[in-house]
Amino acid sequence: MGGDPVVGIIMGSASDMPAMEKAGKVLAEAEVAYEIEVMSAHRDPALVTEYCLSARSRGLKVIIAGAGLAAALPGVAAAHTDLPVIGVPLSSSLSAAGGLDAILSIVQMPPGVPVATVGLDNTRNAAHLAVRILGVS
Repeated sequence: MGGDPVVGIIMGSASDMPAMEKAGKVLAEAEVAYEIEVMSAHRDPALVTEYCLSARSRGLKVIIAGAGLAAALPGVAAAHTDLPVIGVPLSSSLSAAGGLDAILSIVQMPPGVPVATVGLDNTRNAAHLAVRILGVS
């Protein structure tokens, strides 16, 4: 995608890439420049913190964060930036709750840590929401 990225797509595990790339496809179709990275709120919290703290200064305007199981990534991202964060709960074969655990982890943010949430595995809607936030037609 040409130009400086305005949307950051992050995910907790490389296994999430096929799902999260679908968000990138929607952004590319809307001609919105994006970057896509794997970073875990649990395994490398310092990387997530640095990424989110520097997001605005690097030109990002929206962050899409996909995570399964405990799904901490969207909330951690929102705790470290004032940019809009869109959380995508992802299902996992390791989940005893079929993805409900990820949904609840993302929607139950404390006051002052807002995270928009889309449906389970609905990465495309996350990208469509990012496009609307950006005001791109």
